[in-house]
Amino acid sequence: MALYVQKFGGTSVGSVERIKAVAEKVKGFRDQGHQIVVVVSAMSGETNRLIGLANEINDEPTPREMDMLVSTGEQVTISLLAMALHKLGVPATSYTGSQVGILTDSAHTKARIQRIETDEIREDLDEGRVVVVAGFQGVDEEGNITTLGRGGSDTTGVALAAALKADESQIYTDVDGVYTTDPRVCSKAQRLDTITVEEMLELASLGSKVLQIRAVEFAGKYNVPLRVLSSFEDGPGTLIVAESEQDEDSMEEPLISGIAFTANEAKLTLLNTPDVPGVASRILGPIADANIEVDMIVQNVAPAGDYTDFTFTVAKGDFKQTTRILEDKVIPELGGGELRGDDNIAKVSLVGVGMRSHAGVASKMFRVLADENINIRMVSTSEIKISVVIDEKHMELAVRALHEAFGLDKSDIESE
Repeated sequence: MALYVQKFGGTSVGSVERIKAVAEKVKGFRDQGHQIVVVVSAMSGETNRLIGLANEINDEPTPREMDMLVSTGEQVTISLLAMALHKLGVPATSYTGSQVGILTDSAHTKARIQRIETDEIREDLDEGRVVVVAGFQGVDEEGNITTLGRGGSDTTGVALAAALKADESQIYTDVDGVYTTDPRVCSKAQRLDTITVEEMLELASLGSKVLQIRAVEFAGKYNVPLRVLSSFEDGPGTLIVAESEQDEDSMEEPLISGIAFTANEAKLTLLNTPDVPGVASRILGPIADANIEVDMIVQNVAPAGDYTDFTFTVAKGDFKQTTRILEDKVIPELGGGELRGDDNIAKVSLVGVGMRSHAGVASKMFRVLADENINIRMVSTSEIKISVVIDEKHMELAVRALHEAFGLDKSDIESE
């Protein structure tokens, strides 16, 4: 007998029929003798509908009231799923985040979990009940309902698995695992049997939408086995594990586990800025004050050594605001400089723990892109990642070319 925490996303519970199908799946696990905690999201589209209603009333609603509103979406789902389980003869009890004791800080709309009270859940499990928990939400010390941010149900599932010391946290979604890249862009993308937490963190931060990054962080921090599965078909999915838990053979192969990409990037360059200590802080400080996150940064030194070109990227949605900050605050404060911007770029990244013990990955990546006549505008590296910024129009071509060049097209790339 095992204890599983199973999370089902909005698409998985998007209709009454799908909720019934989830109930059947849960019943199947319980019939095998397992203890089951189920975490569910709101039905697909429901959170957006609620946000739309709020904006019709007030285009700047308070964060506390937004949490009160959007948390109701999950409350509908947990009650319907509990009813579906009862219909199948499965004893089940539903709980909101506050009822089950998911205690968070008071940062409304982006709260972080501080602790989880598990006594009531364990009592229900010991009495043979399935516990159905609303994802995405909790309660602060003052009793206010809080939410964890979009995609927070993944975090709820993994956090509950950590608190309960579950055998596995299972994330059911509309894909059957983690792929080497997006199959919609590269038809030869392959499902991975396993991937390390570090690799999954990189892929999630670089544009992969399979898992919320905070959920992967939780899994790594508390050593929770995390598996991504399909709600709509049977299969082994992808198991996300600590690097130390991979078998020895899989440590050497594959060299690259996945390719992430995103067109949600914009590049800004300040030309002819003074090459003096503190210039980077003077440029990026006002941007940070506006709560704008900077990604890649490159600083070049001009031949004379007196001036530098400073280039960085931000999310495309922050491009206009960042441009205004540079024009209105930074350039006048620096005493000059020319600004150039480009929001038609993309970032393509290779990710793999195999890079630690293999040289030549970057040179091969650059050669493949050169063969496709794709110009590289920026480069960023870490121990297990290489990212390049290129023109957006070449993004899909770059992904497919790199996928083939690094052997990810092969059907035997999964861990043996």
